[in-house]
Amino acid sequence: MKNVSLVLSSLSFLGVVVLFGLFFSNNKKDTPHNNLVPVANVNNGSLRVGYLNIDSLEAHYDLLKTKREEFKRRQAQMEAELTRSYQQMQSDAEEIQKKAQSNSLTQSEYESAQKRLMQMEKSLETRKQSLTEEFMKEQDDFNKALKARLDSLIAEYNLGKHFDYVLSYSGSNSALLLVNSQFDITKDVTAAMNATTKEKK
Repeated sequence: MKNVSLVLSSLSFLGVVVLFGLFFSNNKKDTPHNNLVPVANVNNGSLRVGYLNIDSLEAHYDLLKTKREEFKRRQAQMEAELTRSYQQMQSDAEEIQKKAQSNSLTQSEYESAQKRLMQMEKSLETRKQSLTEEFMKEQDDFNKALKARLDSLIAEYNLGKHFDYVLSYSGSNSALLLVNSQFDITKDVTAAMNATTKEKK
């Protein structure tokens, strides 16, 4: 089965190569040197395209950098609080275990202590879930507000630029394999986003 797929793939590839060969050989008479349309012609013609470098925006947008630091601090505080509560519960459990081993607890006291530990564990899990949900919601709300702000700003920016498309580009994760810096609007957009933040302050 694999061999059949491999043969079909090879034949498909050869077919594409043949078609390309025929296409370019037929068009050599009509074009002097190059069949590729220069990228600049895209923006000079009927289609105007710009792109936004997301990596650069994230590195230079002041509000985003500030908010990320704030989220890091909040996360560290949450982890510290949960760690303290867990350590307290562990300490109490060890103390109860020691007393039980030295027979300094009655059966009733031991059962009561076990119930208290179970309640502490349940409260700790509830607190952890509550903090996590609250933190994630705050991050999600910020991301949605940031997206809305960016969309609004690009729409306003585009009133004077008249782009048909504004694409997002990231060096680490992007469908765009090549970008022409001539159409990079990142600096303009980042400056406008920072200016907007200062005005609101």
